[in-house]
Amino acid sequence: MARQQTIGKLGEDKACQYILKEGYNLLERNWRFSKAEIDIIAKDGEVLVFIEVKAKSYTFYGAPEESISSYKENLIIDAAQQYMIKIDHDWEIRFDIISIVFDKNKDASITHYKDAFFPSL
Repeated sequence: MARQQTIGKLGEDKACQYILKEGYNLLERNWRFSKAEIDIIAKDGEVLVFIEVKAKSYTFYGAPEESISSYKENLIIDAAQQYMIKIDHDWEIRFDIISIVFDKNKDASITHYKDAFFPSL
């Protein structure tokens, strides 16, 4: 596995541990629809939360969350709509980003951005 994929997998594992510790109910990991993948789908109380995880081992070229383009956001939104249809969900949703930076010892610094982006109307 390439280093970038290893950091990504490690980041998703850390993000899952984090949200479970925060009391979320983990529903799905790496849920795919068409060209999109939602890293984590969870419930925060009654709110359905779609979480994009970005992890890096350095921030020289910017913070992890800065690499999420509007194109990527739209893919996530489209996939989220399909997931909501699949589970017949018609109440509150939220799109979050969990940004993780690993130091040389693989210790993680986690930043959780709730309501990080919104579907356009």
